Amino acid sequence: MLDIPVPEHPTSLADWLAHAERLHPLAIDMGLERVQAVARRMALKLDAAVITVAGTNGKGSTCAMLESIYGQSGYRTGVYTSPHLVHFEERCRIDGQPVAAAELVPAMAEVEVARKGQGGEPEVSLSYFEFTTLAILRTIARAGVDVAILEVGLGGRLDAVNIIDADCAVITSIDLDHTAILGPDRESIGREKAGIMRTGRPVVVSDPMPPASLIDHAREIDADLWRVGVDFHFAGDKQQWGWATHPSRGGRRYSGLAYPALRGANQLVNAAGVLGAIEALRARLPVTAQAVRAGLALVELPGRFQILPGTPTLVLDVAHNPHSVAALTENLDAMGFYPCTHAVFGAMADKDLDAMLARVAPLVDRWYLCDLPLPRAIKAADLAPRIQALPAGDRALAGTFASPSQALAAALEASAPADRIAVFGSFHTVGGVLQDGLPKRSAKHLGA
Repeated sequence: MLDIPVPEHPTSLADWLAHAERLHPLAIDMGLERVQAVARRMALKLDAAVITVAGTNGKGSTCAMLESIYGQSGYRTGVYTSPHLVHFEERCRIDGQPVAAAELVPAMAEVEVARKGQGGEPEVSLSYFEFTTLAILRTIARAGVDVAILEVGLGGRLDAVNIIDADCAVITSIDLDHTAILGPDRESIGREKAGIMRTGRPVVVSDPMPPASLIDHAREIDADLWRVGVDFHFAGDKQQWGWATHPSRGGRRYSGLAYPALRGANQLVNAAGVLGAIEALRARLPVTAQAVRAGLALVELPGRFQILPGTPTLVLDVAHNPHSVAALTENLDAMGFYPCTHAVFGAMADKDLDAMLARVAPLVDRWYLCDLPLPRAIKAADLAPRIQALPAGDRALAGTFASPSQALAAALEASAPADRIAVFGSFHTVGGVLQDGLPKRSAKHLGA
């Protein structure tokens, strides 16, 4: 640890986060120059195998499965994911557990000292994401982990996480999201995601139909490209699934695998990419077949097609773009018949809302629209006309609400025990429900 003076204030994690929010004029300011400058002053370095995960959807699930399998193998794991659902500390996990707030405070102070500069160094302005990323990377470095699993926040090439060279890059599904920043089509977005690749090091692409820009970049920089359907394959039936590498990749095979504990058909594609990364790093981090089986069986990640026990059936999903909402729709459809499906929905205004709503609308009977506590969020009142324009029209709109928890309470009150409620549209929609605590079930739901 550097011998640096620690500022007297702030002293709590909440105060540091409030401080970080005030430092930079832009919430999102893509580029690595500022964050690299501060990282150099901090002498930031991870003495661990580093796996960086980028993609439009499936990043959090991929990180969780990697964490679970390596943890079952006895390795000490450090994970950085974003955003969080309820508590900021969820963004940094050591050995599968969120770090305590007190563990992040010294790292925040160290970032601040480096940012301000010493001995005539100029002060550097950092965004909230850049500031907190540096603090979490320092916390992971200090924990002495064997493997660091880092989820890219946005894009890849210019994301703050990309200041760390990945020993293995994983790129999950590529679809349209954040188009104003990353580009208008899959090729542009793929080019940004490809920025996490490194020459001579493995990159695992689990998108079955990756953009050409992704493959081209891997070849241009001579990365060790592992593609699903080319270098490794997977197949499954209703009971189990199997995975194997091409003979040119060693011919390793797993058969009779149980499905990952994370629900949803899309998780099999994510799991296949995870096994690709584990195989690509096998020489450095050997993993047993038993650890793979146990890791997939025991993995947990809130808010990814999470079905809570009790009645009515309650589904939480952070689906927040057309691609992830399409996956949610397929998973809801596969659940079978429910007399009525209620949807609690709140979203960011810059998403392709019409595409999201059109995809899931055939399965939703009643909509409960909610405000979210962010300037980027669309107001429930402004969402209402979009719902009224759907084929079901005014009949489908149950109301607008000031928060996700109020919308869920109304949906629970209106639902029968055999019904289903889906909460989705944003991390903040699911997080708002979890943060305020789930409403108590009424007497009718308890069979009274």
